[in-house]
Amino acid sequence: MLFGLDTHIVCYLLDPGFAEHEQVSHLARSLTSQNTLALNPTVIHEAYHTLVYDVELVRQDARTRLTSLIRLPYVDFFNQTKSTSLLAMNLADKYELGGRDSLMLASYLGNDVYGVYTHDLDLVKIGQIDWRGRTMNISDPILGPKHK
Repeated sequence: MLFGLDTHIVCYLLDPGFAEHEQVSHLARSLTSQNTLALNPTVIHEAYHTLVYDVELVRQDARTRLTSLIRLPYVDFFNQTKSTSLLAMNLADKYELGGRDSLMLASYLGNDVYGVYTHDLDLVKIGQIDWRGRTMNISDPILGPKHK
């Protein structure tokens, strides 16, 4: 299964200083050809910003950690296109999402990603995105599937 990662999950995964690190570290350890992860520019650059400006990592350390994650086997990286932006605006309208969340979700949905791992409770409450016959689940790997 292919799951997309939201920014919080990426930051927790890359920085052991977060209390949530242990709860998400299995995501990288369990990568196989049957269990893959997805990233996109919105998530990577927002994670970089968080790691440098909020966590206060040295820029080179943040870059190295993100680069290593992108280059892991069984991690897909999806670029964003005009059609990604158009889908994002439709999702923003339909689900009352902000621009960043809708762009991240559109990038994943447009590339047939099965689900998204996030720690954003507003997204978790939505639970599922449906668009033109495509469905994508949204869940929190920290709180588990029963939390909505």
